Amino acid sequence: MVSEFMREQKRYTQRELCGILKCSEAEAVSLIRKLKEYGVLKAVKASELQKDMTDLVNEDIEIADVETGENEYFYVLTFVGVIVVAGRALKCYPKYLLHREEPKAELCQVIKVLKKYNSREQIIRLFHESSESSSFNLLATLTFLLQDYYEYGVYGNTEEIIERNGSGEILWDKTINEAFVLLSGGRPYYTELWTKNRVNDDRDYFKRLHECILTKASDELRAADLLDIFELTGVSLTEEKIDGFGEKEYILYRIEKELNTQFNTRKQLVLQAMYAYIDQSGSLEDAECFSVFGTNRFNLVWEGVCKDILDDQLEKRLESLDLPVPLNPRYDRANKLIELIEKPLWTVTGKRAKDTLIPDLVSIWKSVRGHAFVLFDAKYYIARLEADKMPKGQPGIESVTKQYLYQLAFREFINDHGFSSVSNCFLMPTEEEEVVDKGEVRLAMLGGLELQNIQVRLLPASLAYTCYLSGRKLDVGELKL
Repeated sequence: MVSEFMREQKRYTQRELCGILKCSEAEAVSLIRKLKEYGVLKAVKASELQKDMTDLVNEDIEIADVETGENEYFYVLTFVGVIVVAGRALKCYPKYLLHREEPKAELCQVIKVLKKYNSREQIIRLFHESSESSSFNLLATLTFLLQDYYEYGVYGNTEEIIERNGSGEILWDKTINEAFVLLSGGRPYYTELWTKNRVNDDRDYFKRLHECILTKASDELRAADLLDIFELTGVSLTEEKIDGFGEKEYILYRIEKELNTQFNTRKQLVLQAMYAYIDQSGSLEDAECFSVFGTNRFNLVWEGVCKDILDDQLEKRLESLDLPVPLNPRYDRANKLIELIEKPLWTVTGKRAKDTLIPDLVSIWKSVRGHAFVLFDAKYYIARLEADKMPKGQPGIESVTKQYLYQLAFREFINDHGFSSVSNCFLMPTEEEEVVDKGEVRLAMLGGLELQNIQVRLLPASLAYTCYLSGRKLDVGELKL
């Protein structure tokens, strides 16, 4: 099975994709169409300008169909995670990893971040959908079953057995009625006791089926070189084959019947995954297989990570904030910080609109120099900011102006509560190991409003993910604002 790394947002030619996918141009066209259908690959006009781009805007996307041998398009992967398509595993790493060809360790960490980010979803996605079709998500099912196995073990049912002088609960009624008794000093002494015990049924149908599927899942993920990416260890629990459990319809009937008798949530999830696996009868190497684990909106993941590690205060109630001075009485203690941002008033209606400015995150940082009010905008950009060169890939003017307005929206609250400093910052990921100071961005026309210019910091993604996964907060002082 082909297993290759690809970088998000990199421009690939059709010839390059043939090399990565290990296929002919005709096969590549079919695979490109499938990837485009599921929204993880886009086409843009081939040009020198596009070749150097690290982001993709909707205006650049071409809708034209794919033709064999064409060289007028670049193909852009818009996905982070793992894609399995027609026997090919594509390990898609984030766009900021510019100098690594096979970043296995970095992608492993990203996969763990994606798992935590999606941990609020308590069900596995047995099916994934695109705008035109839906299909069984085999990859999610296989990884779920193996992860569940390492947490809970093999699916098992217990049976009650009654035995003489066992280690379980004593059955006194049976012992009194059936066991031989000796009397001494008016007291009965029983030479043997009947006991009740619960034991696992090693020949249970579903235990054996579960072991069979787990073994096959391990084999498939190993062949796709994905066990390490998901930090899983393959298992070999049985030599039984699924065919030995009966016809497909019979196996599904047995699982349905078992589902109707189980009320344990974990067992229900395992049975549902097994049912879907048997019902779809798929393999990662099938020509029709399309399966994914990841996201095509990694910008939201980066924003979520930054919110967590920098202790975003926007949704906190004012009474719970660590302020330099007690909360001014004219503020409602029950309001959230984000509710201080003014909403536009439409005078004819006499009503305010619901939508308003929404910053990415606000941190209140206490240091030896006092309390700092810091506004962050987590930008998933690869900005090229070098001395004496035109900026490329930077946030647009609308991002700059909004960041100034965020500070303006909170200025009265900041002044009322005696913050010692205010900072405004764009926060972008980098593959470097240290925070990189990229200066600031200014708009002189707003200078009269006495607002802070927007500082630019590149935050090591590996450091941010380590904090996120461990539940540790990042010291804002490390950003040297």
